[in-house]
Formats: sequence, structure tokens, C-alpha cells
Amino acid sequence: MRYSATHKIERTKVHRLDAIDAYNQKLVKKIAVRGITVKHLAGSSAYLYVDGLEIGKGADFPKARVELEVQTAQGIKRQVKRLSQGMNLHDISGGIEAYKGLFIRDVDANRDIVELSNGDMIGAGEVTQDVAEDQKRRIQIREVIRAHLDKERQLFAQGIKALSLFFIDEVANYRDYDREDTLGEYARVFEEEYEAVLADFLGQLDLDDAAERYRKHVEAIPVRSTHEGYFSIDKRTGRSVDGKIAARGDFAGQSDDVDAYDLILKDKERLLSFEEPVRFIWSHSALREGWDNPNVFVMGMLKKSDNTTTRRQEIGRGLRLSVDQHGERMDNPVTVHDINELTVVTDESYTDFVTALQKEIIESLSARPRKASVDYFTGKQIKLADGTTSVLEKSIAQALYNHLIRHDYIDDDGLVTQAYKDGRADGTLAAPTAEMLKPVIDFVWPLVDALYLDLPKPTDGRKPKKIPFNEANFKKREFQELWSRINHKAVYQVEFDSEELIKNCIRTLDKSLNVTVMQYLVEAGKQVVGLEVQQLEAGTGFKVSETKVEHSAVSAGSTVKYDLLGEIAEKTQLTRRTCAAILTGINPGTFAKFKQNPEQFITEAARLINEQKATVIVEHLTYDPLDNRYDSSIFTENQTAQDLSKAGEKLKKSVYEYVVTDSKVERKFVEKLDVSDEVVVYSKLPRGFSIPTPVGDYNPDWVIAFRDDTTKIKHVYFVAETKGSMSTLQLKGVENAKIECARKFFSSLGKSDVKYDVVTNYSELMDLVTG
Repeated sequence: MRYSATHKIERTKVHRLDAIDAYNQKLVKKIAVRGITVKHLAGSSAYLYVDGLEIGKGADFPKARVELEVQTAQGIKRQVKRLSQGMNLHDISGGIEAYKGLFIRDVDANRDIVELSNGDMIGAGEVTQDVAEDQKRRIQIREVIRAHLDKERQLFAQGIKALSLFFIDEVANYRDYDREDTLGEYARVFEEEYEAVLADFLGQLDLDDAAERYRKHVEAIPVRSTHEGYFSIDKRTGRSVDGKIAARGDFAGQSDDVDAYDLILKDKERLLSFEEPVRFIWSHSALREGWDNPNVFVMGMLKKSDNTTTRRQEIGRGLRLSVDQHGERMDNPVTVHDINELTVVTDESYTDFVTALQKEIIESLSARPRKASVDYFTGKQIKLADGTTSVLEKSIAQALYNHLIRHDYIDDDGLVTQAYKDGRADGTLAAPTAEMLKPVIDFVWPLVDALYLDLPKPTDGRKPKKIPFNEANFKKREFQELWSRINHKAVYQVEFDSEELIKNCIRTLDKSLNVTVMQYLVEAGKQVVGLEVQQLEAGTGFKVSETKVEHSAVSAGSTVKYDLLGEIAEKTQLTRRTCAAILTGINPGTFAKFKQNPEQFITEAARLINEQKATVIVEHLTYDPLDNRYDSSIFTENQTAQDLSKAGEKLKKSVYEYVVTDSKVERKFVEKLDVSDEVVVYSKLPRGFSIPTPVGDYNPDWVIAFRDDTTKIKHVYFVAETKGSMSTLQLKGVENAKIECARKFFSSLGKSDVKYDVVTNYSELMDLVTG
């Protein structure tokens, strides 16, 4: 058996977990890319490289970090300066002629561009002259350091060590044994850039306790101790050397480099500790799979492109989910992709790298089905709200296929349409009319999703920015009073009578347990007369002459012994005694269905029991608020950088100066809140605030404080969840259970002026507040 993400030699596959499945199931990091693009200025030879854009407090923000040439006492040097709107590049450069007449007309943080007075626009990552190889490598090294510090600052407080990995194609670029310090060119450039970037980065840090702890940590690490090379060792000289490269077979173009493996694997645990100063690893670009470190968050490709190692292989070294100081995997589904993002710094443009990477991924997905059909859906497993699985029967598959056709969700060729993709994104897919489809509709959409190659596009690593905190809005009396009312931590308990659950389950199983008799299709066919090559290639060389469906009188699995009680007890997490009481209580006719299809009987019975269990749990759930409260630091600490292109304009009444929204529903909601006369202050609740529920932690969307000086406002303090649809069909299962638990949590706080509800728009919110 072989397993790999990038088989060099194709063999028969027995299982596939491909790139899209792994990403959608949140088993790997998501990818961001920082590229370099050459964009010449119209009629000017001025050198400018836009390093990135920053937002912050103050009238001179946003600012752009721009590298330009500056006249110094030692001659012309390239330096990074922070520029804001209206600045004169000629003055900043010390009078260099090429910059004469050039001003910064605009710095647009939403679109990540700088506009010059001559009309030229330069985006983040763009450079205005062809760049020599050594200068390009310097820029890349600087970008890796900056990306590393951004990520490290975010993760340090969470106890996660960030590592960065440089891939080089010659050891001599890092180790120069002719020099006393043995530092190669790249190592010398790294040390120069590290000290400059770190000093600049620390100068921009906030003055809070968390920032001070981080500052103290990084200032204690000497630059020479923070980078290390992992290469093959020449046993005769004891020096680092390039490893041998395999010429053919599964590992063509890759190095065995056993010594380097041993070093990295031996040091793996040590590298994950804050006690270990090494944060930047240098390694040979051809290293084979198997040595990857889970805490690599940034990769720098300091190598010439070749065809032996694909982009997928290179970035695969950094895709495993990270671990904290205790070795705990950072795989909480709510925050997994906030924490786990791999930034790749390449010498190609962002567009070129991403296009080539996606092309490679698509080529690896050629075996994926693309067309919807009844046959495709029949027999597929779906995961239900309670975690159990169910197999789609042909009748349900037919109903689903009809539903997709009726609403133009698939075209004449069976391919998924844009109408489906838009409806899926906005939560506005049509509810089914077929009764058999209604209970499972929410759980079959992933089967439809799997039919279209909507690849997760790597984000532009320069776009995400930490959103400034509006302290004045946070400190407003109304927000502080709202926060003090809801910031309780709580525990829940469930007390219910087993007899009630048993009765409900017996009633539901007798009414709703459907099991199909095992059946098989017999088809007979003959080879067509006058067979053509084209018919063989098209798969039409045989013609079906007869079909018939046979029903199995005895279950196909009747020779298999089933532990019926044990299986159902395991799937429902109930005791064997309770399961026995349910099964002995159902009608003999219902129990007889077990013989028809034991597998489906067990799966369906467990699903129905779990549905009743969830209902009973939510009905009998009570919360006990604790004296322990959430600290207000959750609004500022551990906040991830976000892409401002989804943020809209700067906000006046929000606790955060920008709010990134996931849907049109949320965007309209924010716009209305910000201009509403009745709203004093509002905030999107940070991920750090969560309510424990039996089906997982729940993080509500919004908290809103209304004016309390008007008689028409009934609920001054409001906690809201925004949804595209209020249909219980589309808010069922886990999501609905969490919402019901949240209602109980907020009512347990005993604050009559705090209201929690789910709304689809601002008008609905006002109806609830004034009603």
C-alpha cells in the first residue's frame, strides 16, 4: 500500500481523500500567497516596491510600506518608508530626480493599492522595475520575516510556536565555509533584514500586557540563534552538502537526504518549544515527504523553478495542522482556519502562482465525478445532525435529482449551475416539496457540492490586516452595561426521565422507521452488430436487451451475526438497558424490518433515536451562570487579521472600525445598524465568547445597544444571530439546537432588558425591539 498526495507513478487507487475533501473537512491548513509582480510606471524610471498596507488609529492612516531609493551620506540606498496620502516622494527620497513631481494621491486599504499623482496605481507586492535575482531574494526574505512576525504575534498568546521554512536549491547560498562566520549570502541578508524588520515591527506594537510579553520574548532571542540549516552532512569533512537527487521512480527529483531527515525529526519536539530559539529553518528544496513540521506557518521559495517538484509537493511540507505547547492539535472546527494558515512567499506574481497551483490541483482531481444523476446519488452515505450516517435509497436519490432539475440547480448535462452555487452561498436554496426529501435535505447538499470543482482559492497573503479597535465606542456606557449583562461564563445540566425518552422513541420508530428490502438489478446485453472503434471508445459497444429487479427474500447479510443492542447503544450513546426497552416496546411489525435489511435498520433506528434524544436534551437543558466572567481583552487579543475587501466603509458606531461580513445579508445588516438613529453602539462578538451546548460551543453574531432615552425601545440590549433564511428546514439539526440552547442561556441570566433572537434583516430586528 502506498499513500501520497503527489504520486509520480499512477497505480490503482483504493481510496481517495483529495485536496478539496481535505480542505473542506478542515484537515489541512488553508493557503495564502505573497507574490512579487513587476509593473512599470508610465513615463518614469522611479523604483518603488509596495511592501504592504496598514490600517490603524489616527488621521494619517491607512499607510503604505514602500521601498524606494533614498540619497544618504553613503550614497543611494533602498529603504522602506511608511507613506500616507499627500506625501511628496521627491522630498522623501532626498531629492532623487526620478521621483520629481510624484506624490501619493491615495492609499486604499480595501483594494490594497497606492495611487500616484501621475495616475499610476501600484498594488501590494508590485515593483516598478525589473528586479535583479539578488534583490528579488532580499525582498522574499524580508516578506517571510514580516509574515512570520505577524503570525507569531497572533499565536504567541495562544501558546503556539510559529516556524518559517526557507527552501533553497544550493547549500552554498546558506553556508559559506570560506568565511569565518560560515554565513552564506542568504544567511547574511536574513540577519540584516531580520534586525531591521523586527525593530520596525516592535515599534508599531500596541502598549498592552500581551504585546509586552511578546516583545520581551522576541527581544531575548539573538539573531544568530534564530535560524538554522538542516542539510545532509559530508561524513569526511563534517560540512553541510547538497543531498543526492533520485533520477527516476516514485521519488524522481527528490532527495533521500537521510541525515537532514534525522536532524529535523530528532529536533521536531524541541523546535515546537518556546524555549528553543530557532524559528527560521533552511532546507534543501528537494527534500522528500515525511519530515514536515506541523508548526510551519510561512514558506519562502528561494529557488529557481523546475519541473521535478510541483508546487503542491512544496507547499505540502507545511499543510499539517499545528499543535500548541502541550502537543494539542489546533483542530477546533470553529477556529481551525483562523489559526492554521500557511503563507507562501514566492518570486512569481500572486496570480501566476495561484493559477499554476490550481491547475495542478485540478489535474489531480480528474477522477472526481462531475455530473449529477440518480445513479450518482444512490447508495451515497450522508452524515446526519447527530453524527450518524445514512445511505441514500434510490427513491430519495430520484427525488433529489428531480428537485435539482425543477429549480435549475443542474443544467441539461447534469452539471451544477451558478444558481445553485449562489443559493448555497446565501442560504436561499429552495425547500423541497417531496416528503421523503424534507428530513434529509440539509445533509445531501455536500453530495451536490462535491460535483463542482470550486477550488478554495489561496488568499493574497498581503490583504489580511488586523482591524483597529474603537476604544471610544467600547467604553461607551451603553456598551459596558450590555457587556456586563452577558459576559457570564456558564455550565449546563440536563435532567430528564428515561421513560419519557423511551416512549418518544417507540412512538417515532413505529411511525417513521422505513427500511428497504434488499434488491438487485439484473441486466442482460449483447455486443452490437458492425462494431466500430468509436463505439468502443465511447463505451457503447454493448446494448442492454433486458433488465429486471429481483427482491431478496432473505437478507444478503443474514449469515452475519449482528450485535443489534451494542450497535444502537454505540451510535446513540445510550445504555444497553434503555436501547433494549425501546426495541422491545416497538410493534412486532416494525421489529420484523430488521430481517429485511439489518444495516439500514440499525442506521435508521439510531438516527431517529438521536433526533428524539436531541429534542429531549434541549427541552430539559438548564444553565447555571458562574461568577467567572469573560474578560474584555477577548475583543483585542487573539484577533486574526482579515481581508478588508469584504469590509466596506469605515464604521462609526461599531467597536471595530471595520467589519468583515460573510454574506450579503450580513453586509446589509451592518450598513443599516451603522446609520440607525436608535443604535448607540454595536459589535460583532469575538470568537473568544462562546456558549457551551451539548452539540458544541456556540458563538452568537452580534451585540447591539439601543438608545434608552426613548419610550418605543422595549429591549435596550440585544444579542442577534443573522441568517439568510428563517425556514426551520434550513435551520435544523445542530444549528437549530445551538440557537435553542442560546435562548435558554440568555434567559438564565435573568436580565429582562437583554433579548436574544435570530433575524434576517434590520427591519425584523426593529420589530422585535419595539414590539
